[in-house]
Amino acid sequence: MSLKVSHRIQKLRQGLSEKEIDGIFISQPENRRYLSGFDGSAGFLLVTPQDAILATDFRYIAQAKSQAPDYELFPITNEIGDWFPRLVTKLDMKRLGFEAEHIAFARHRQLSDILTKGKSRLRLIPVDGLVESLRAIKEPEEIELITKASEITDAAMEYIGNKLRPGITEREAAWEIERFMREKGSEPLPFDIIIASGPNSALPHAQPSTRAIQEAEPIVIDIGARVGGYGSDLSRTICLGTPDDTFNKIYDTVLGAQAAAMAIIKPGMTGSEADQLARIVIEQAGYGEAFGHGLGHGVGLAPHEPPRLGPNSPEKLIDGMVFTIEPGIYLDGWGGVRIEDLVIMEKGKVREISKAKK
Repeated sequence: MSLKVSHRIQKLRQGLSEKEIDGIFISQPENRRYLSGFDGSAGFLLVTPQDAILATDFRYIAQAKSQAPDYELFPITNEIGDWFPRLVTKLDMKRLGFEAEHIAFARHRQLSDILTKGKSRLRLIPVDGLVESLRAIKEPEEIELITKASEITDAAMEYIGNKLRPGITEREAAWEIERFMREKGSEPLPFDIIIASGPNSALPHAQPSTRAIQEAEPIVIDIGARVGGYGSDLSRTICLGTPDDTFNKIYDTVLGAQAAAMAIIKPGMTGSEADQLARIVIEQAGYGEAFGHGLGHGVGLAPHEPPRLGPNSPEKLIDGMVFTIEPGIYLDGWGGVRIEDLVIMEKGKVREISKAKK
């Protein structure tokens, strides 16, 4: 078994022991890839203290053999009612964990019915965040891939900053960025590009429209690239021409809030405490109600993963975590400003991974 996969499975098995379950059924795609290396779009893992099994159908058998050589392959045929009993009955288990946040109620009911009809004594035990908590601490190889993805978004931000002109539509600008990032080596993007100009920029998750970008208005650009399965996340707010006093005031407030958080965040601090560092700056400027989302989120195989930095987040920030710091102010009818950088908690403080000009 490769050292990387072996180390991750060993940590997972320790978690199984602590939760007193005999195995775990992995269905979440990013978790499956993290634990096995297999990135096919269909398949499940079953990990016990003794076994590591990858179940997938004939379309992915060759891929699974190549990407997950450390796993025993279990071919899936027909419906889950046919293969799931055969998968679990050959193993000596009484309590099988499943990913409660990923398995839909209908699927859970289906699996329960299968076990009941087969008169199995196996119990399905909901498990939350077991693999995600492992993924939250990035290994050096993961950090390297995230850094490469971030370098692509840095370059793309510089590229579009020089390319934008009044009259170009948000959709045209978004396509320019996507084309640039793919040509620079990005895999399929981790999330849809956001280009939001003028009043549209007051919508944190606005979709690019046919609206023509104009001078002297805020333009929020939120982009991410992907390398080796790992993503980046970067936001900048720019203005073509001369910004007005409102833009300058809001921009400086958001930038100050981000700088305050970056300077003070330290290991052991909760996501809620980190969020408050930036939020108090925005509140003191009179825009507290206009900062409606959390300060940040983890980034890795998924565009949003632990840790979460928000008003009610109890998660503790520790060395090895990669996350965004992205305060924002959004005013209906005028627009918004968001500044987002990707950072890593390292040696007791945050280090910026993204380098794009602010």
